[in-house]
Amino acid sequence: MEISNTPIETKADPFEESFDAVFQAEENDIHGKAIADLRSDVDGLKSQMVDISKASARPALDGAKSMPHSTDAQDFIAKYLRRGDHSGIELKSFSGASGPEGGFAVPQEIDALIGRTLKDISPIRSIATVVQTGSAGYRKLVTDGGTPSGWVSETAERPETDTPNFNEIAPPTGELYANPAASQAMLDDAAFDVEAWLADEIAREFAQAEGTAFVGGSGVNQPRGFLNAPVTEELDDVRAFGTLQYIPSGAAGDFAGSDGEDALVDLVHALKPAYRQGASFVMNSATLAQIRKFKTADGAFLWQASLASGQPDMLLGYPVVEAEDMPDMAADSLSIAFGNFRTGYLIAERSATSILRDPFTNKPFVHFYATKRVGGQVMNSEAIKLMQFSAT
Repeated sequence: MEISNTPIETKADPFEESFDAVFQAEENDIHGKAIADLRSDVDGLKSQMVDISKASARPALDGAKSMPHSTDAQDFIAKYLRRGDHSGIELKSFSGASGPEGGFAVPQEIDALIGRTLKDISPIRSIATVVQTGSAGYRKLVTDGGTPSGWVSETAERPETDTPNFNEIAPPTGELYANPAASQAMLDDAAFDVEAWLADEIAREFAQAEGTAFVGGSGVNQPRGFLNAPVTEELDDVRAFGTLQYIPSGAAGDFAGSDGEDALVDLVHALKPAYRQGASFVMNSATLAQIRKFKTADGAFLWQASLASGQPDMLLGYPVVEAEDMPDMAADSLSIAFGNFRTGYLIAERSATSILRDPFTNKPFVHFYATKRVGGQVMNSEAIKLMQFSAT
């Protein structure tokens, strides 16, 4: 009988085969779960990146509620403004008192919102230079007539120049306050935007008081308005520092005859060319109504309406700012100002606005007594010219 040389396969114990199968299945299952989890994490990251990209590209809806960004601002609104709870609120006294009797400095978000609203509705603030100070006073040195200089060759000696004349600017300051009120029911309403309402109310009351002070303020516990500066007909080269030059209109309380536009042209060119870039006319509505009727020889109006929303009207190519605190046209009145107020008028203010919540004085209303120190003064008398309605 022939014996085959083919090796006989020896099978492993059935129990060992079952263990091997289980181990292999578990290993495959572990790898499969790890891969599935990794794939899920990657898909989640992709989804988040898409959401972030869409959010950054999407414009904000009109009327969207602007929420404070910092925890301090949220606590200030939710605790102090709505409920009068001052626990955990950073204290900053403005009257020398302590605790809630002295008031609290509003968070930067609310203060910035008040500042933006003020700039939009306060006519002089929108065109003047505004500086923030950390103390009650502000001082600045300016030179009279510029800094002396000269020309020399490359190897020549440098002769000594004249010493410049320095003048100190210290704007008079005063305490500006507003006292808006809301009912407790309004404050308890979660849909009521306390931040936006309070900033708007404070800014509007501040703007009304500022408008009067920046134009004609006395300088006693308030800013000194540019109309309260000394005036003369003298030219820039001989006029005393801080004194404004006026241009006569040609008639008492009115323009001279039918040539009113000539006086306006004289007013414009009384200002040095360097200051005309960025210059503006400032007058009230009654004076502007008179000027809007002026026409050139070919029948074109001197005044040109704005062609775009948010842009000022133009007169002789320069913006017109309506400030209702400017005086009406009358004998010897200074009813029109023209100049570069960014260079000519300085507003100095403490950056922090303080608020005292008062639920007792006028129950059931809650008053928010807000204060801020603000000062103002003419900074460069060459940059602002006035028109006086007089014959000479």
